[in-house]
Amino acid sequence: MLQEKVVPKAKKKTKKKNKIVLAYSGGLDTSIILKWLQENYNSEVIAYTANIGQEINKSKIIKNAKRLGVKNIIIEDLKNTFVKDYVYPMIRGHALYEGTYLLGTSIARPLIAKRQIAIAKKFKAFAVSHGATGKGNDQVRFELGYYYFGPKVKVIAPWRIWKLKSRTDLIRYAKKNKIPIPKDKKGAPPFSVDDNLYHTSTEGKVLEDPKKQAPEYIYQRTVSPEKAPNKPSYVTIGFKKGDPVSVNNKKLSPAKLLQKLNMVAGKNGVGRIDLVENRFIGIKSRGIYETPGGTLLMVAHRAMESVTLDKQTMHKKDEIMPKYAELIYNGFWYSKARFKLQKIVDTKKNQVNGLVKLKLYKGNVTIVSRQSRSKAYSVKKVSFEENKSFKRSKVERFISSASRKLRA
Repeated sequence: MLQEKVVPKAKKKTKKKNKIVLAYSGGLDTSIILKWLQENYNSEVIAYTANIGQEINKSKIIKNAKRLGVKNIIIEDLKNTFVKDYVYPMIRGHALYEGTYLLGTSIARPLIAKRQIAIAKKFKAFAVSHGATGKGNDQVRFELGYYYFGPKVKVIAPWRIWKLKSRTDLIRYAKKNKIPIPKDKKGAPPFSVDDNLYHTSTEGKVLEDPKKQAPEYIYQRTVSPEKAPNKPSYVTIGFKKGDPVSVNNKKLSPAKLLQKLNMVAGKNGVGRIDLVENRFIGIKSRGIYETPGGTLLMVAHRAMESVTLDKQTMHKKDEIMPKYAELIYNGFWYSKARFKLQKIVDTKKNQVNGLVKLKLYKGNVTIVSRQSRSKAYSVKKVSFEENKSFKRSKVERFISSASRKLRA
């Protein structure tokens, strides 16, 4: 008699969920986005936070993400990378958008986007997502970075596709899903604040009307010049190969150096601007920006170059700066055009070595001294004392040549 062989049924394979890497701050907006992604894409969300020196509450980020069922919560310390590889190259280029803005928000997005794509590839996520609104510049900056490093990775921009159209809608959605709502976000839209080690920006509410004065309480990193100390502060910044390496003759890491300068400049009321800017997408917006340490670096670096670089090199840098700054502002940090201009910016950076001493007093920055072993500046040639190093006859020939160009 043949015995029937019983074959056990194969276990049904559990289908793995797709994964999405979200740029997550732990706040209300990105928590709502996290929940919305879970609901609308039936996917596992990986919460990614890049620590680039912003005010960060790790326990809050972890707690809020876990409450929403997130298993993978990644917080990376990128402060030194941010300053060394992003802020410092920009300082070398003296980048000022529309002659005023030191590009504090603009320069942060490329690094976050790069790391987000790296995390997505590591965990084989099919998509990345961000919380930038549909009216701002950040959506462009994030997504150009995504496309550069992960052209095949899907980009999900909730603010452009969801049905939540107002702050009231967001509050209602948060209540429905038991997402904690900060008290200052009930009723009226909050100020929109972005911060990192380089700067803090504040937009929205009363600031949307350019005729209204910015309230003093919105400033976070700088005291008002009126309340700054009645005695000046002095700071000496050391440069090597174009980059700052020391403060008051003490060598510091990029992150600690900027932290130190933020502190000394902030307490002296240095680094505030009130700006109406032209956004990449065509909207004008007003913002309050605080870049205390960055302001000192910009002033000091230009001062250092003034005694170490030749006229042609300096003028070429000034010529390309507006385009260089605009590329960064618009999100083209990884473009061929920016790389090309960076080569021009860095042509003779190895010559930019020495010390610059600054005086800080009630919102003002004054150059006290410049010291360098460079031979670009000659005391003998500029001296009003008679010397053999400068031929007056050469000046006559120079003027004669210039006059012929005038008539041409």
